[in-house]
Amino acid sequence: MQAVRRLESAAGNLYKEKIIRGFCHLYSGQEACAVGMRAAMRSQDTLITSYRAHGWTLLMGVPPSGVLAELTGRKTGCSRGKGGSMHMYANNFYGGNGIVGAQVPLGAGLALASQYKGDGGVCLALYGDGAANQGQVFEAYNMAKLWNLPCIFVCENNGYGMGTSTDRAAANPTYYTRGDYVPGIGVDGMDVLAVREATKFAIEHCTSGGGPLVMETITYRYSGHSMSDPGTSYRTRDEVQEVRQTRDPITSFREKIISADLVTPEEIKKIDSEIKAEIDQAVKLAKSDTEIGLEEMTADIYALPLETQIRGISPWEKYPHKTVGKPINL
Repeated sequence: MQAVRRLESAAGNLYKEKIIRGFCHLYSGQEACAVGMRAAMRSQDTLITSYRAHGWTLLMGVPPSGVLAELTGRKTGCSRGKGGSMHMYANNFYGGNGIVGAQVPLGAGLALASQYKGDGGVCLALYGDGAANQGQVFEAYNMAKLWNLPCIFVCENNGYGMGTSTDRAAANPTYYTRGDYVPGIGVDGMDVLAVREATKFAIEHCTSGGGPLVMETITYRYSGHSMSDPGTSYRTRDEVQEVRQTRDPITSFREKIISADLVTPEEIKKIDSEIKAEIDQAVKLAKSDTEIGLEEMTADIYALPLETQIRGISPWEKYPHKTVGKPINL
């Protein structure tokens, strides 16, 4: 959780320095959701999420340098600098998706793939409360239930869809109950252990033939919707500060493990120091690395290209398709 927090703080600073351009959606405050779910996932499980994906990319195996270099558009980024903040991928991680709610039916498709292959995998399809009223979400529920797909639909309810509170946006803000014919559970998304156990339960439900399940993690984001949103026009600074002081996932977990004599304050400081050094080094690389050349803009469009000529990209038609990343064995 501390690694994700420091990664996001670094991303925020790089954005303020105008080294990261475009969109940048931070996950600060929601770390327990991602870390708890990741702790319960197995090697055959898959995950797809929205554009608030930096922390998830880190947790799914991309080092901090690969995340931050991607955010700054550099060639050592996990998508060679071509994806940026919204489009990062890793093994079994099908990325952050910029179209609101679009990842939910894609997640149902990933669950269908696991069912078809018989690999025993479960897909976690994450979306925010702001996307929860999308029609495609309910269409995905319906198909998943009809086909009994092993899919966990996870609503990360951080209280605000962009700048609109859940109470103003949703007739029923208790999102885990909205699956109707799909059962649901709600969990404290600020408690990493609660999220881990709820995810274990959800995976067991899916793998034992129970079909899809809706899980709502009730959490909070400290930053605005994106870096262009100060996050204080629709909520007070006092509200944010109160959550930091009373419900912060990192602080509360630190207190739990120290009071239980599982770790000493000195060991915590050592972990913090190591994480800070790793993130600082990643920031240096993200600032100093170079971008890809123009000739690589047409690379890796297809996993198995049937033709090398890329049409409709004038005046760059002289650049054919080529494979730069590791070829996929399909």
